[in-house]
Amino acid sequence: MRRIHIKGDVLCTLLMLGLLCLLLYAHQCFTPTWDTWHLEQGSTSSRALLGALPESHVTKLVPSTHPDKTKCQSEPRSHPKSKLQSKSKPKAKTKSRSKSKKDEGTKKVAPTKAAPVLPTQPPFDFEGYLRDKDNRDFRLLIDQPGKCSGELYMLITIKSVAADFERRQVVRHTWGREGVLQDLQTVKTVFLLGVPRNKTALPLWDRLLAYESHTFGDILLWDFDDTFFNLTLKETHFLQWVNDSCSNVQFIFKGDADVYVNIDNILQMLKGQKPDKDLFVGDIIHHARPIRRRSSKYFVPEFVYGQTMYPSYAGGGGFVMSGHTARRLSEACQQVELFPIDDVFLGMCLKRIGVKPSRHEGFRTFGIVRPSAAPHLQVFDPCFYRELMVVHSLTVPQIWLMWNLLHDPELSCHSNLAPTPWPFKWRGKLLGTTGQTDSETTVEQDYDVKVFVKH
Repeated sequence: MRRIHIKGDVLCTLLMLGLLCLLLYAHQCFTPTWDTWHLEQGSTSSRALLGALPESHVTKLVPSTHPDKTKCQSEPRSHPKSKLQSKSKPKAKTKSRSKSKKDEGTKKVAPTKAAPVLPTQPPFDFEGYLRDKDNRDFRLLIDQPGKCSGELYMLITIKSVAADFERRQVVRHTWGREGVLQDLQTVKTVFLLGVPRNKTALPLWDRLLAYESHTFGDILLWDFDDTFFNLTLKETHFLQWVNDSCSNVQFIFKGDADVYVNIDNILQMLKGQKPDKDLFVGDIIHHARPIRRRSSKYFVPEFVYGQTMYPSYAGGGGFVMSGHTARRLSEACQQVELFPIDDVFLGMCLKRIGVKPSRHEGFRTFGIVRPSAAPHLQVFDPCFYRELMVVHSLTVPQIWLMWNLLHDPELSCHSNLAPTPWPFKWRGKLLGTTGQTDSETTVEQDYDVKVFVKH
């Protein structure tokens, strides 16, 4: 009777161990697939910060589409004997099988760990930037010599990169299209580009831009690397181009390719403004401090900029200036020491010529913020955009959609404003030019629905 009792305990123990091994087996088989899928789902925002990952990294993050391939396959492995193996053969076999499955599961997770998604870009070589900052004259590889012929009322200028062909196309076909308005005001467009740093990512990029320039006649390409900190070079070279080849332009809108612009609203704003006077209007940032956090995209060390505060500058998503101010800035920017953040650098140049930029509520270069008091409010509403001038951070489909929504003849917006031939009407003073005076320009405006949050 005692032997039968002992064998029953052993059988219960073996049964419990078998169930435990089965749970471990199921965990090791299915956990890597879940982790891999989770990484793929969360990798979109990281790629938006870092740019496109190498193809080898992407394939390691994509889960298998064949369920059969996710099953664990046992492999013969040799393990040193343990005390458990010496007591019972069934226990030894079960333990060895458990270890084999565990090792195999670990082996499947390894490729995911081999391709980590870094939180930030590699550190920028500020020492090299300071060494090369005096090299500020680069060749113009593609020019548009006849762009500013005749009387030119407004020049639309967009910062772009070689790979953003789709963004340039949607701008050309929506708010950035060239033409002559009803009052014979001519509007033309140019795109500002540099040489792509990673030329292998876009094969035949030079032919693409050559064909694009031949087809549309709106590409300006300079012979410097098109990087974030070289946007200052793009700024100085464009202003020099305006001074040399487009000195007759009356007003200039300059912005990014991911913005939506109501050109009609800007033209309405410019009525009564004199192109031979100083004018610089946008989303102005005052009392901004340099960012010393190394993980930030806008990190600037103290040895590059030792002061505690930046001068007032406009958000680079979009601003308007007169041709007179652009020509003055061209001379000032040749005298101001280059700074890696182009928006701040332009603010330094404005300070040098004594022009105080004017802030206008219609320029939303940080996008539209949903107010906390109305969390369910739909901010992507054409009736909101109709009263704005510049809205930043839109995708290509959103720009196309908003353009068609705003130009839909059936669009109806409930408003207390009197009907006008223009899409909107600013109440009170429009805005004034800020030149050599010390008084701040005030912009009085009254929205029927206050849904925007000030910065």
